[in-house]
Amino acid sequence: MNIEHLFSYTVSLQMPPEVIGPVAEGIRVNFYLTGGEIRGPRCAGKLLPVGADWLLIRKDGVGLVDVRATMEMHDGALVYAAYTGVLDPGPNGYEAFVNGTLPPKFPIRTAPRFQTAHPAYAWMNRVQAYGVGEVDLANALVSYDVYAAL
Repeated sequence: MNIEHLFSYTVSLQMPPEVIGPVAEGIRVNFYLTGGEIRGPRCAGKLLPVGADWLLIRKDGVGLVDVRATMEMHDGALVYAAYTGVLDPGPNGYEAFVNGTLPPKFPIRTAPRFQTAHPAYAWMNRVQAYGVGEVDLANALVSYDVYAAL
């Protein structure tokens, strides 16, 4: 198997997030995306200011990521990105969120899938990617490196 770095990107978050509050599964909170930059060997462009992470923070402190976003490549091509994953602010993540004491940075891992009609990026429709990143709440940013087995 050949693992290839596709691109890196940084996403800006609207702060404060929209807190739905405690539900049966944990705390539901929405982080709206305000834009971002995409750069790398296979893709370059920007993340449009649409979409969000409809996050669920479980009682064990693990956050379940559920993101939908639109990327615009340098040539104007649009690519829909959807991914799930986990973020880990620590074993006390639930309580830390409730108390407003989340750590300023913590890891995030995702499994992005892409959809596009643009022929130059048709290869993305066939990719299962893996995102390795970090949440930086102090700066309202999430940064990822995105890889795929090609």
